[in-house]
Amino acid sequence: MKTQRWQDWVMLIFGVWLFFTPFWMFGYASAASVAATNAYILGILVVLFAIIALAAARPWEEWVELVLGIWLVISPFVLGFYSVESGAAWNAVILGALVIIDSIWALSIARASRLQA
Repeated sequence: MKTQRWQDWVMLIFGVWLFFTPFWMFGYASAASVAATNAYILGILVVLFAIIALAAARPWEEWVELVLGIWLVISPFVLGFYSVESGAAWNAVILGALVIIDSIWALSIARASRLQA
C-alpha cells in the first residue's frame, strides 16, 4: 500500500477532533463523563492507528479503524449517553460515520492498487 495517503491524514484529524471535543464542545456533561471518557480513549486509538498507517500503511490498520468507527456509532446507545448528552452522542455518531467512510475508502483504494499490480 502507498504510504501517507490523504485518508490517513484525515483519520488523524478525526482522532484529534474526537479527543479534544469534551474540553470545548457543548453536549458533554463534564470532562469526566462516560461520553468524554469514550471520546478520549477512541480519540487516542484513532490517532495511534492513523500514525501507524502514515508510517507504513497496511490494510489491517484500516480494518481496525473501521471497527473503531462502528464502535463510535453504537457507543452512545451501548454506554447509555444518547439521551443525557445528546451533543456528545451526535458527535460520536457523525464522527463514527466519517471514520467508517474514510476507512472503507482507504480499503477500496488499497484493494484497487493490489488488483492492478
